[in-house]
Amino acid sequence: MVNRSYYVTAVWDAEAGVWVSESDIIGLHVEAQTLEEFEQLVDEFAAEMIVANHLTEADLQLPLQDLIPSVRVSHKPAA
Repeated sequence: MVNRSYYVTAVWDAEAGVWVSESDIIGLHVEAQTLEEFEQLVDEFAAEMIVANHLTEADLQLPLQDLIPSVRVSHKPAA
């Protein structure tokens, strides 16, 4: 069965001055100066990383509605 829920958390890296990702999506590594840019990058790359790293050939034969995951984006306040 396909996992249909993934998480991405934006964590502020004060030393680097960027938001960085913590995620259960294998291969997804996001860094951005703003949360808006962070969310845009997650929207752009999350689905690609899910297909590449979490789905099998058998999964790809399932109906589209069974493959569209839920990706929850949140952020941790800067310290």
